[in-house]
Amino acid sequence: QVQVVESGGGLVEPGGSLTLSCAASGGRFAIKSMGWYRQGPGKQRELVAVVTSGGSWKYGDFVKGRFTISRDNAKNTVYLQMSSLKPEDTAVYYCAATKRNLYGSSGFLTSYYEYEYWGQGTQVTVSS
Repeated sequence: QVQVVESGGGLVEPGGSLTLSCAASGGRFAIKSMGWYRQGPGKQRELVAVVTSGGSWKYGDFVKGRFTISRDNAKNTVYLQMSSLKPEDTAVYYCAATKRNLYGSSGFLTSYYEYEYWGQGTQVTVSS
């Protein structure tokens, strides 16, 4: 069984930076895609960023160049570097993993239903 563990959340002031990490371990098959989703109070879960083992990536529309996703395939670890954080970025950030390559000829499959494995989530609070 694959386990997904996030780390790196916390409290940061507006305009600050934070880096989240996520490691997927266990299981018999390679993890092809890993993504970050977030869910703010009273909001639906939304895509932050997704990256495949082949190096394809996609960001949510709200990111606008503020976040960077990267991946270490050898460690099945994905990182999310966040900068210029805003109070509206406050949310629980979830890491997700799947054995499937979510990038194809039609682009990315971005629904959170595409993932089999999820972490517990890490709280990010942006406040002064």
